[in-house]
Amino acid sequence: MPSQQKKIIFCMAGVLSFLCALGVVTAVGTPLWIKATILCKTGALLVNASGKELDKFMGEMQYGLFHGEGIRQCGLGARPFRFSFFPDLLQAIPVSIHVNIILFSMILVVLTMVGTAFFMYNAFGKPFETLHGPLGLYLVSFISGSCGCLVMVLFASEVKIHHLSEKIANFKEGTYAYKTQTENYTTSFWVVFICFFVHFLNGLLIRLAGFQFPFTKSKDTETTNVAADLMY
Repeated sequence: MPSQQKKIIFCMAGVLSFLCALGVVTAVGTPLWIKATILCKTGALLVNASGKELDKFMGEMQYGLFHGEGIRQCGLGARPFRFSFFPDLLQAIPVSIHVNIILFSMILVVLTMVGTAFFMYNAFGKPFETLHGPLGLYLVSFISGSCGCLVMVLFASEVKIHHLSEKIANFKEGTYAYKTQTENYTTSFWVVFICFFVHFLNGLLIRLAGFQFPFTKSKDTETTNVAADLMY
């Protein structure tokens, strides 16, 4: 492939990586990971509510990795509330999983910026074959994509398996019990998913630029190695 086309491909991959890094930084700081509806089960059972009457006992909440807000309803009007994970909810949430989500998000941002630098260096500089060359690009893209996948898996497990929304809704609520009705991933979660997809796409762009995948040898290389072995 001509060098000019390689520069264009690497520049495109670098720009995509840079946009992903900005997107993940924004996503980490915004409370737009989950939007959930919560039912005041205690109030609904007391009045035996059904059908449209349940709307008076239905609240909602949205949150991210650091803070969130919502509205509780138990038939007596809306009660807005705000919360932060640190330090308010440390006793209610699985702290180790939550901290790992934040940690891997930060690692994802750093590696994505490193990948941006590598792509630009390959486009305009004279890269070293081992670190800044194709192997380095493949390595950074793979590790970054793996971090993005871990962030999504850990967050999904915290929400679904550990019932994070219910724990938040019932935190310091001695009188009423709340039950999660619906949970939907929102903007910030899908930004991380797009970032994961972009790193996978960058791997294809590297291959499109004419570089073999790691740990694959061309026939010419194998022939040369065989010839060298026969000489010795």
